[in-house]
Amino acid sequence: MARFAALAVCAAALLLAVAVGGAAAQGVGSVITRSVYASMLPNRDNPQCPARGFYTYDAFIAAANTFPGFGTTGSSDDIKRELAAFFGQTSHETTGGTRGAADQFQWGYCFKEEISKATSPPYYGRGPIQLTGRSNYDLAGRAIGKDLVSNPDLVSTDAVVSFRTAMWFWMTAQGNKPSSHNVALRRWTPTAADTAAGRVPGYGVIANIINGGLECGMGRNDANVDRIGYYTRYCSMLGTSTGGNLDCYTQRNFGS
Repeated sequence: MARFAALAVCAAALLLAVAVGGAAAQGVGSVITRSVYASMLPNRDNPQCPARGFYTYDAFIAAANTFPGFGTTGSSDDIKRELAAFFGQTSHETTGGTRGAADQFQWGYCFKEEISKATSPPYYGRGPIQLTGRSNYDLAGRAIGKDLVSNPDLVSTDAVVSFRTAMWFWMTAQGNKPSSHNVALRRWTPTAADTAAGRVPGYGVIANIINGGLECGMGRNDANVDRIGYYTRYCSMLGTSTGGNLDCYTQRNFGS
């Protein structure tokens, strides 16, 4: 009898764990539905895109389910703004859009690998966030339970792994950089050093986290404009405001 009771407790615990995981995925999926995903990324499967067929909706939801706080935290506006910011940044990283074209901000998720493959090979940019560098592959792999140092190609051949690396980067603070997650949720308080460097809360500092050394503190530039364009489009689609401080034109990068 005791054995059956123990089994019942285990079964209940398992059901609860599944329910919690499902709720997390449903939280993201209730905002980014299959049809919204398709509308946000209308050219991801375009024959011109090397990543066609890779970034599936199901892979996105499966990956999100492993990061329960991603896209499920805070108010409805917080959730929408974070998801718009995530897709805004990752769409720029993977864009196939042409600068100045009417559809410039409709070509996110066109690429799954860095075109030149010249940055830190074999740990060049891969996936939605264009994960780059041996250290990031090592840390991301440890976090998601995959050996990405020995097999970096997993990030461009397994879509769930690919999304998980992007979400790991998004959710994780590193060094003097806050997590993009906390910035998007307006939970980041700049330090005195941040304030002196012009780093202020807003979408712009997320660009600084991701690629500040090449884009920030150098005035208006096409990369920042592209990131902002995607984000603005997605905020409009999801029915939320962008907030302020969208660029990093005058921010010193975190490494300076």
